[in-house]
Amino acid sequence: MVTITLWCPYCESGKLVRNGHAPNGKQRYFCQECKRYSRENPSPREYSEERKEEILRAYQERSSLRGIERTFGVSRYSVAKWLKKSSGLASLE
Repeated sequence: MVTITLWCPYCESGKLVRNGHAPNGKQRYFCQECKRYSRENPSPREYSEERKEEILRAYQERSSLRGIERTFGVSRYSVAKWLKKSSGLASLE
């Protein structure tokens, strides 16, 4: 029998217990040491670089921020933040 020990991503403790499933079907774990919940192999919560480039290209082709918001399902504030970052204006703040 193979025993796999999972470690808490927050406190590095080995005291994880299974605690149901997340809405996307992944196994949830509860750390008895730091009292936090986590998942095994969590998916990233950010847009990929390819997706960001595609959206910024659409903006450069004269699409409005609200149009991009409707088309791609991305907040216009996120697009504005990416534009500031890509033009170097974020370093001036």
